[in-house]
Amino acid sequence: MMALEKVKYKKFIAPIVVGLLLWFLAPIRPVGLSLGAWHMFALFVATIIGCITQPLPIGGVAIIGFTMAVLTKEVPLDTAIAGFGNGSIWLIVMAFFISRGFIKTGLGRRIALQFVRVFGKRTLGLAYSLIGVDLVLAPATPSNTARAGGIMYPIINSLSEAFGSSPKQGTQRKIGSFLMYSEFQGDIITSAMFLTAMAGNPLAQSLAKTMGVHITWMNWFIAGVVPGLISLIVVPFIIYKMFPPEVKETPNAKQWSESQLGEMGPITVPEKFMAGIFVIALVLWVTGTLTGIDATLTAFIALSLLLLCGVLSWQDVTKETGAWNTLTWFSVLVMMATQLNETGFIPWLSKAIASAMSGLNWIIVLVVLILAYFYSHYLFASATAHVSAMYSAFLGVAISAHVPALLAALMLGFFGNLFGSTTHYSNGPAPIMFGSGYVTQSEWWRMNAILGIVYFIIWIGAGSLWMKLIGMW
Repeated sequence: MMALEKVKYKKFIAPIVVGLLLWFLAPIRPVGLSLGAWHMFALFVATIIGCITQPLPIGGVAIIGFTMAVLTKEVPLDTAIAGFGNGSIWLIVMAFFISRGFIKTGLGRRIALQFVRVFGKRTLGLAYSLIGVDLVLAPATPSNTARAGGIMYPIINSLSEAFGSSPKQGTQRKIGSFLMYSEFQGDIITSAMFLTAMAGNPLAQSLAKTMGVHITWMNWFIAGVVPGLISLIVVPFIIYKMFPPEVKETPNAKQWSESQLGEMGPITVPEKFMAGIFVIALVLWVTGTLTGIDATLTAFIALSLLLLCGVLSWQDVTKETGAWNTLTWFSVLVMMATQLNETGFIPWLSKAIASAMSGLNWIIVLVVLILAYFYSHYLFASATAHVSAMYSAFLGVAISAHVPALLAALMLGFFGNLFGSTTHYSNGPAPIMFGSGYVTQSEWWRMNAILGIVYFIIWIGAGSLWMKLIGMW
């Protein structure tokens, strides 16, 4: 006899209570805010809280939010459904399939092992080599959870155990703790460097577009490449100093990686096709402004080639549940955020906060907003939920305070990844890396607190100066 699916009904209490409370407070809503805007705000807040408490998986919560938005007649059905046609969201869905090709063919693992073989003579060099793999894979792997958990984690875990470093034996500090934590931070940095490296980035792009700010794959990359590379160089070294591995030299890493590569055998035809199609996608993304080929269309081209070449089957596509789950809840959240903007809530909120900060220099406004955006992530267990909840409002405030629009949009976009360096539940990769047992919670929080300051200095300081130098503001 079939059993009912498990639903955590108690976790519905907070979103329902808060949503209803806000809904019935409409008579005392702020002056200048329409009833429709206030009701949309109540629905949005309830949905976001539901995404945080998760009585159902986030996709299920989003569907309920979608249903309520239409049922209450706050959003017409055709408008709500049109949200599923957002090009930026389909870019993420397509890129999920591309990343599946890396895992299925074994190309991601082969690239990682090659990096270890060439650069892994010292533990610090080993960390740089593993992060280098993340950097190579990032442009075509929008799920940083898949990148960190599906490709990098198994390799780091196997490599650590090969050096006798395991939490089960109490020897995690030999090498595993350092490598695991360094890769976590590296994954956050590479996620910030590419529009297609984390699911929340195209969401930020979509939200910025509704406010008249146009972010492209190329201008995101150009703006992020310098602070990103600085971070990739500096952060692992800082971790090496404050959380040093017991084993400093790893001469056996080359031998281990060669034995693993030997077991894999010579590069296969599927891997060659995967590599070629990946290069084609990268070239088209980089040259999109010249060719006129949209980034989303490029991702569709790549998937079409993977299907034509037999690298992926249609069954692989239909079974990629992460992609379809993302399509569902992303579409709903983007639709709601767009409605908040169109009904006037976000413009009103932006003006209200901006007036409270009136008289302040726009640089101070931008720094305050980024600090608030970053540290409020202690309240979130999903980077994308956080971006959905706060990106539009903060960007609106920045623009109202005369912060250069593209600078504000990109900085908030970058920190929509960097605020993952706060807690052990901050984003998808965090519980995977933390759950491995290599780093204690106190160590995790202590080092994250320090590295947060490092990210402010590099990205706000060097990043803003770099964008000024190349004329982006």
